[in-house]
Amino acid sequence: MSTSDAPTRGPARRLPYVVAGVLLAVAIVAPLLVPLYARTDPRLYGMPFFYWYQILSVFIEALILWAVYLIVTREDTRRRAAVRDLPPTRSADDATGVTS
Repeated sequence: MSTSDAPTRGPARRLPYVVAGVLLAVAIVAPLLVPLYARTDPRLYGMPFFYWYQILSVFIEALILWAVYLIVTREDTRRRAAVRDLPPTRSADDATGVTS
């Protein structure tokens, strides 16, 4: 195995990606369920529910996307660290004695 074929990441764990996928699905599907928020009551400072729910959902979805970003980047950092902690492997060129 040459240095260009060396893995850059360790094995993935399934759970962080499943959690990230579920959170993304919630962030995508929630705004599509219009019948849930297509009403005028309750009002917030005279603003119908339909409008203030959409404004609130922008902030909630931003928090969800931030959480997904943290989950995925932490898993990627863990996977990269797993490769750095592995002992170096001998490449195929080293085994045959070929030098470049």
